[in-house]
Amino acid sequence: MTPTDAPSSDEPLAVTRDGAVATLWLNRPAKRNAVTQAMWSGIATVCAQLGADPTVRVLVVRGTGEHFCAGADIAELSSLDDRTEYNAVNRAADDALAAFPRPTIADVRGSCVGGGAEIAISCDLRIAESTARFGITPARLGIVYPAFALERAVAVIGPAAAKHLLYSGELVGAERALHLGLVHEVHEPGQAGDRVRALAHELADERSLLTQLATKEMVASITATGAVAPDVEARWSARSAEAGDAAEGLAAFLERRPPRFTWTP
Repeated sequence: MTPTDAPSSDEPLAVTRDGAVATLWLNRPAKRNAVTQAMWSGIATVCAQLGADPTVRVLVVRGTGEHFCAGADIAELSSLDDRTEYNAVNRAADDALAAFPRPTIADVRGSCVGGGAEIAISCDLRIAESTARFGITPARLGIVYPAFALERAVAVIGPAAAKHLLYSGELVGAERALHLGLVHEVHEPGQAGDRVRALAHELADERSLLTQLATKEMVASITATGAVAPDVEARWSARSAEAGDAAEGLAAFLERRPPRFTWTP
């Protein structure tokens, strides 16, 4: 993504489209895209809207300006007498991203801390600029990290790495994050956005949606229970047998041409 892709809206959340790829922008650059309660609520709403649009094949999440997200808006959070509603919309946002029905990619640069790390971890894939910095920092504030966010962090980076980041509140660079499994790829500034764009369009325009959705549900089942649930396996086996994607993929391979996958839910 280049700077010209930035949203023209001044709203704290914005959406742009590039063909079948939608980008959800955290759009408070003066505050390093710190997330307010209204933004948490809006993330869930936007995910529901884009998830219901069959023309959206991939969702990219990124921040406007030099940072992904510096976390929750601490000034707002400290002024709340009762955080029950806040916690509910926070979870709804994370759940909406994690359950988005098609592939999601976090495009990370600059700060990705606290609530920003929550958002990134809720995405399927995370690609970072080499200058990005990551942290899960409730120990700096005396806050107990939300259970749902901790579960996702442990699933992504494992219990020992999650303990280290949470115990210490330490900020780690992109290469360390790559070593921990927190990100999947690291690229130099100016190259990471191009890689995200290329990957997003590859997933959206050239790959089987049947494969992607089956993989997403099966991996979620493995993460939750340690195995693919029999009903999940049976359902996707039946869909694969009925769909034409496998025949098309094999024919395209033998004919040395790009496949034209047509399956949709």
